[in-house]
Amino acid sequence: MLTGSKTTFKVRQMLPDIKERMLSQSGMNARSRDVFGLRCLPGECVLQRAVMVRKKLTAREGRGWLSGTLFCTHFRVAFVPQESPKPDDNADPVLLGDHDVALASIEKVVVVGPNRTKLVTPNSSLKFTPEELVLYCRDMRVICFLFDRLTPDAQVIEITYTIAKTYQPVKPGSILSFQNAALGSVEMKQFLSNRRRDTHMNWFESTSDWEQELERCGASGWRVSSVNDRFEMSTSLPKFIAVPQKVLDTELKKSFAHFNEGRIPRWCWRHPRGSDLLRMASFQNNIYHEKDDIRNLEMILFGCQSTLCVVVELGEELPSPADIQLAHSRLRTLCLGDISTSVSVPDDKWLSTLESTHWLDYTRSCLRKASEVACLLRGGHLTVALQEAEDRDMSCVVSSLVQVMCDPHCRTQHGFQSLVQKEWVMAGHRFYSRINYHRDNDKEEAPVFLLFLDCVWQLWSQYPSRFQLTEDFLLALHDSIHLPIFSSFLANCQRERCKRSQNHGQSYTPVNGWRDVPHPDSSSDPSDPPLPPVWDWALQYSKHRRDRFTQPVPATPPPQPLLNGNLNTKPDTHRLADTIPGSVFLLSRGTFSCPANLLPWRSSSSGVYKKSHRRAPSSENVPGLERLLKAWALTELPQGLTSTSRPQGPLDPYEPLLPLLMGPCMGLWRECYLRGALHAQAFSHPISANHPHPVERLASEVQQLKDKLAQVSTSTDPSPSTKTENNLNQNTNNGTFLFPSSRPQGPGVPRLAPPPTSSNHQTSRGSPPVSAPPFRSSHKDNGGSSKHTFLFGHSSSTEARPDQRYYPAPNNGKLSKSNGSIPS
Repeated sequence: MLTGSKTTFKVRQMLPDIKERMLSQSGMNARSRDVFGLRCLPGECVLQRAVMVRKKLTAREGRGWLSGTLFCTHFRVAFVPQESPKPDDNADPVLLGDHDVALASIEKVVVVGPNRTKLVTPNSSLKFTPEELVLYCRDMRVICFLFDRLTPDAQVIEITYTIAKTYQPVKPGSILSFQNAALGSVEMKQFLSNRRRDTHMNWFESTSDWEQELERCGASGWRVSSVNDRFEMSTSLPKFIAVPQKVLDTELKKSFAHFNEGRIPRWCWRHPRGSDLLRMASFQNNIYHEKDDIRNLEMILFGCQSTLCVVVELGEELPSPADIQLAHSRLRTLCLGDISTSVSVPDDKWLSTLESTHWLDYTRSCLRKASEVACLLRGGHLTVALQEAEDRDMSCVVSSLVQVMCDPHCRTQHGFQSLVQKEWVMAGHRFYSRINYHRDNDKEEAPVFLLFLDCVWQLWSQYPSRFQLTEDFLLALHDSIHLPIFSSFLANCQRERCKRSQNHGQSYTPVNGWRDVPHPDSSSDPSDPPLPPVWDWALQYSKHRRDRFTQPVPATPPPQPLLNGNLNTKPDTHRLADTIPGSVFLLSRGTFSCPANLLPWRSSSSGVYKKSHRRAPSSENVPGLERLLKAWALTELPQGLTSTSRPQGPLDPYEPLLPLLMGPCMGLWRECYLRGALHAQAFSHPISANHPHPVERLASEVQQLKDKLAQVSTSTDPSPSTKTENNLNQNTNNGTFLFPSSRPQGPGVPRLAPPPTSSNHQTSRGSPPVSAPPFRSSHKDNGGSSKHTFLFGHSSSTEARPDQRYYPAPNNGKLSKSNGSIPS
């Protein structure tokens, strides 16, 4: 049934429904089924298969090729290796295996034949038998399958057509069919409904969840308000918000109308030294006010503090969603390439093209702003309010990064999941619009959450020993956002999630009050499958993969006790003790200002702006705030590479992890963005196994020049480290390095192992390609001189040395256009 000519292809499109009815009638829909050696989900049907297929393994998988059978179902493209163990029918189902890819994650299908490549669409016609099948995925993976000479041509053509015609089409409504294919069977619905949530993480869906967070942070002066329980005050805020105890709900209701989308200032997190972090949207200037409105909002802004409030404006320094989308699109084009058009960036222009995408610039700006806020909170005894126009994009990024920097709990797996649940899922980030699953609203699409994950990876790469979560966890979360079956990402706010899960609206009558009634315009249906949360990792990954999500870290001591809500055991020398009580400062573009008006109110009688009754702060206090930031070298970072540039002393687990933001320190997330880059470049350059890959040749040339430069510098200058430090001070933010070989050695910054190099490739069908060992240039140890390349970062020694420094290339850190080497 699974082999045949092209004329039976249309008939096979009816097989899913036919097989589903046959299996349900015969009682074969168990928890899992073994079909041709493939462990299928309940209700999953095999549409086509091809035997004697080899899959190209990535660097994380060990490189080389793996032989097995290729399947295409109405949910995924699955690959079963020949040596894989027999599936256990009694085990819980896993949506995707280690070698599988969901159809919804595929962006395009490309086949490679004799001296030709072709982009396959649902309406394409093949005039040749493909030798290779290449799947470009939305999560920046490129998966390659090589057909053997003994593979029947009919199977090759049929599975290619099947994949091209069944992967998610670009039209509205396709997500629902994809969800039904994966989760729509009766057995799968019952299985998901019986799944238990992870009790080790905080879901922030009830009052007790928020009270637990307030207790964990020691925020005794705050309470949980249910004023937005039915989303009457704000449709994008969660049901429960944390507000000061002294503000009543009746007073709180008057404040919602003065902010965009009703997103009033609300509590997010408290620093162990007593500072509070708030989030809010911009003010509505055209709303009239009363005197009580000013008093209530001032009580909310200052919270439990009476000394100082700093409003941090995020809109002027951070990128807009449109900028993030453009940068990510350019990064995808650069990293993936396109073998169907044979268009690729020359090797000598790769780094300059990477800089022109501005992706690393946007990552650096987010980390810099989060570092400024973290230093302000470290000062203690103040309130920091993050202000954004809609409070649903960059405020999520900055508030989350601040907590990752300052709170060790947020650097654990369950703590990080709770953080994302609180600051993104419940706070109303527009996941559904920003990810654009339907591909029908490109204006709203922007991978803001992916930018946040990149920022977290930058922190992890510089402080790996301070994180319990690993790069594998960040990579799994990055890939999961492209799979449209999780409730965490398929809504823009908690209200939309409640409407889908409950399928009812609300109505009010004088007799019965508020009651739940069926929603006539609801797009959901009772037959829709229940969507699991993304944190149920057992549905996606095996236990072996999940064990790599965490690493052992030393236990973090609890914070010191709070006295009257503030930590007074370690007074800060930079604290602004002379600040006028009730002062408000505005932090924008790295500088502080004293606004004449606390809030842009307009009088209800005259219609003109009216000054607040609070005293205007003195400008003499502004230099004190700026000294607080400059003390941590946030404005001048060239000296940040030395181990003595930061304040020294005992390691405090609650000190912020301030990242180094220079060009050499901001690396590219290779394991995420370059998983498919070498695949694409290999197909663009058909070479035999006896010749090294072009990227390897470039790395070899750079390594040879590095060795020569190191020898010259050792023989002419007895103190190469001093000379290197001067060069770094001259190239502050102009050099962007692809793969830094080592990280700055400072407090809590262990040395990272160098990433592996690429292997040789062969693309001819039939004979198995030969995998060459990773390329390593031969060199000698010259008295501790640096032995690192810029592209792949080979190191000549296994231990870090105190005099190692970065050697940035001239000409703004870019490679020469002539031969791809560094000019002398």
